[in-house]
Amino acid sequence: MTVPAAAKKRRIKNDTLYFALRNPKVVGSLIVLFLMGLLAIVGPHLTDFGVTERIPGAAMLPPSSTHWFGTTMQGQDVFTQFVNGLQNTFLVGVLGAAISGTAGMLIGFIAGYKGGWLDEILNAITNVVLVIPAFVVLIIINAYLGVRSVWMQALFIGFFSWPWVARAVRAQTLTLRNRDYIDLARITGQRNLTIIRREIAPNMYSYLFMTFVLLFGGAVLTAAGLDFIGLGPTTRGTTSLGLMMNQAVQWSALTLDMWWWFVAPGAGITIIVGSMYIMNVGLDEVFNPKLREM
Repeated sequence: MTVPAAAKKRRIKNDTLYFALRNPKVVGSLIVLFLMGLLAIVGPHLTDFGVTERIPGAAMLPPSSTHWFGTTMQGQDVFTQFVNGLQNTFLVGVLGAAISGTAGMLIGFIAGYKGGWLDEILNAITNVVLVIPAFVVLIIINAYLGVRSVWMQALFIGFFSWPWVARAVRAQTLTLRNRDYIDLARITGQRNLTIIRREIAPNMYSYLFMTFVLLFGGAVLTAAGLDFIGLGPTTRGTTSLGLMMNQAVQWSALTLDMWWWFVAPGAGITIIVGSMYIMNVGLDEVFNPKLREM
């Protein structure tokens, strides 16, 4: 008895969801990221202080019931900075991953499916961007840019993160474009973009999802690195976890035993990036039957 294609796809999705909900790495990471995201959304409403507000007589205070994460040398509330920085960190991660993922997938699909001179041109562009020292270029761009914002930072990170995605998607597309069902779709008169969207992309959804996870973690790490060396957002009232660590180092928080100033943002970055990579390992086990723990 032949199983209809639609029923087969539903069965695959149900099996994937079943094994995903049984995988402790995936479930644990999702719970942690959900809680961190919830804190980023709700956190700014739980504090009565401003990001840069200096509270009189509250300099260098350790964590307490009034200041949950303590205060800085200037008397600024660390918890207020943390939740606002957490929000911007998620924003950079999502935007950076979305920009680089969309660009990489679009170029990879077109190059792999069309082939010929278009493939050669797109592949050449990909190779050029791939060999450019992205972090160095980001440093130069950020250093000479008058006003640096979270949005611009995400745009720059996304622009330099797509080449490896394009190469991987192109390689997968090359293996799929000559399959029988692709030839059948061409014979029925479907457009190229329709074939890519309906026939090729669904066979790669697991890989594409894992790619977004890696791009998200990479964007957060890159942004934190730029912020830590002083090339973070300069807009007044804007902060990030990396910028908090930069300020803690500048004011010798470690020497003054103000551990709460740098532990909070450092732990936030570690938890977010660590959860994303643990989730990626769990998803690999879910999508690869050979790695599943029955």
